[in-house]
Amino acid sequence: MDSITANSGIIHFNEVCYPALNQHIKKNNFSKIFILVDSNTHEYCLPYFLSNLDSSNSIEIIEIEAGEIYKTIETCVGVWNSLSDLDGDRKGLLINIGGGVVTDLGGFVASTFKRGIAYINVPTSLLAMVDASVGGKTGVDLGTLKNQIGVISIPDIVLIDTKYLDTLPQEQMRSGLAEMLKHGLISNEIYWNKFNNFSELTLADLDELIYESVLIKKDVVDKDPRENGLRKTLNFGHTLGHAIESYFLSNPSKVDLLHGEAIAIGMILAIYISKELVGFPENKAKSIKELIRKYYEKVEFEDNDYTSIIELLKYDKKNSHGNINFVLLEDIGKTKIDCIVEENVILDAFDYYSN
Repeated sequence: MDSITANSGIIHFNEVCYPALNQHIKKNNFSKIFILVDSNTHEYCLPYFLSNLDSSNSIEIIEIEAGEIYKTIETCVGVWNSLSDLDGDRKGLLINIGGGVVTDLGGFVASTFKRGIAYINVPTSLLAMVDASVGGKTGVDLGTLKNQIGVISIPDIVLIDTKYLDTLPQEQMRSGLAEMLKHGLISNEIYWNKFNNFSELTLADLDELIYESVLIKKDVVDKDPRENGLRKTLNFGHTLGHAIESYFLSNPSKVDLLHGEAIAIGMILAIYISKELVGFPENKAKSIKELIRKYYEKVEFEDNDYTSIIELLKYDKKNSHGNINFVLLEDIGKTKIDCIVEENVILDAFDYYSN
């Protein structure tokens, strides 16, 4: 696969990754290499990565705990302290090996340590490959509120090696699939239709779908890197999806939802709202709901959940001037941003999801 050159950095795939990485390290006079991993990628991914790394630089490993609950400023402080204690300077390189938590947090740490050091993302989850590691968004959660603190910062390079997916549990694969489904819905029907028989696809097919998904996001980000307009379309399904994810994370009586599981719900809700407010075709709404349901089990909501979820919408990053702004679809590949939705329509959308 050809490497992708984007305004948000160069993305290398599979067999190209490690020659490109080693050449990049050789070309730049990095004082020291730091590798950020979580407890899972330390065990399952780091040995393979190191076996492909060809460098005489001093290498230090920094480990954080695995999981969204550790995507916090407190974890950043720990990593900043480690970088400082290990004599990190402005000519250091931070390599982030992990899922979205590691790449988001690691990018933020690198962007702010010594006012910014170079970093590279090595996404090891499907979600991170197609979403979190591409586009330059970095940051951490504020309590259970998703991605409230961060900066847009460009990694030197991104290495997408799908061999890391061999270590990934099925539920994590499904989590990443949600972002690929979203890319299909906001971009074009041809890509969306490729997911009708996703379970029958070969690994080569999956590689191609990942490549296409990255291209879709790259094209959007190149046109609108600061999210002033078009890039907002990448948040389709995320307004309610993030609120649902935060609510389940903060509620001890609920089972935590993975990001993609919450976004899958958010997309069904957004499709219903699109049907009601901007004329999304009803037959397509039905088929989209059926396809998403094929991959994601229905989550049960209680009546008292809705008020709390809707209250969390006020923290969505797309909001402005006191308005909660939704991304809706007039058709597959035809988006409409900054849509204001009344609460009664949101409640009807939850009924649509549950029935």
